Amino acid sequence: MTTLTPSQLDQLVMLLKQDYQALLIEVREELENSGEQHRIDLLNREPGDSGDESMASTLADFNLAVVDRHVHALRDIEAAFRRVKDESYGVCIGCGDEINFARLQAYPTAKRCIVCQEKHEREYAQPGHPRM
Repeated sequence: MTTLTPSQLDQLVMLLKQDYQALLIEVREELENSGEQHRIDLLNREPGDSGDESMASTLADFNLAVVDRHVHALRDIEAAFRRVKDESYGVCIGCGDEINFARLQAYPTAKRCIVCQEKHEREYAQPGHPRM
């Protein structure tokens, strides 16, 4: 159990709710304006070339990547809400110690204290990516 005060917990839950609503709006807007109009415009221009098609494809891929990142963030927030509900929010999943309030303010979905997060990143860095 965390030693967050009720006021601190309320503040963090409010941050999570604000982030969640903002992400929902961004995902909705991104899906509505997914670049399909740009793709249609590029492909319908005369004369079309492979560069236009490539640009349209790149725009579509980029839009999908943005939506995917937002959906992942929404899932992280939902997981944080579950931790709040089961009273494990603010407790590091690595060592069981409390996650610093300042860290939670900066990153409300944090699951690990900073020490465990740094260790996790070093141990699970993707091959071919720089390690800390």
